Amino acid sequence: MLRAYRAFLSGVLILASALGAGSAAPVNDVVESFDGIEPGRLPSGWRVDATNPGGALARWEIAATADAASAPNVLALTEVRDKSSGVYNLCWNPNAAFKDGQVEVRVQARTGATDQGGGPIWRVRDADNYYVARYNPLERNFRVYYVEDGRRRELAGVGDLDIGAGRWFTIRVVHVGAHITGWLDDKKLLEVDDSHFPDAGGVGVWTKADAATWFDDLRITYGD
Repeated sequence: MLRAYRAFLSGVLILASALGAGSAAPVNDVVESFDGIEPGRLPSGWRVDATNPGGALARWEIAATADAASAPNVLALTEVRDKSSGVYNLCWNPNAAFKDGQVEVRVQARTGATDQGGGPIWRVRDADNYYVARYNPLERNFRVYYVEDGRRRELAGVGDLDIGAGRWFTIRVVHVGAHITGWLDDKKLLEVDDSHFPDAGGVGVWTKADAATWFDDLRITYGD
């Protein structure tokens, strides 16, 4: 009798282990304020990249400033080393594993003659394949794109916006399945469906060409 019970219990544990191995572990939401990190460094696990680089990568670092959206720190692009119009500058976390949910970040355009502003990237496969939502004070518009094999394609956009440089804006993207909505300062301005990148990927921030930009208070909310 005892031997039979032990055999039964062993079978239950094996089954439970198999079920657990096939189940996705729940992922905690992420709030990255960029505070508590030594200036001059990057957040743990983050990396600097570029799409279509023709020269050295831009310099990204944590910077302390009284003008942060939430003091004391921001994530800043502090030195543009390749100002080519086809270069996109990335700073991102490959381990974010974001598929469905919400990505929100505060953005302040600082300088740039060719381009300004920027925004979040998500479902990032690598430096050449991802989604991006960005605002541009020079063009006065807000758009969402996909970048595939280094080529950017617009999915939706809106223009004639009052979005001057030197001000903080909040960009929020909700992406569930193939459905994407884009928000700028709590106003839903973009809505589109796209299925180029259906799988989970990294999350980070993006600028173009010579745009030097600050980012603060990145929030990743997982789930639908």
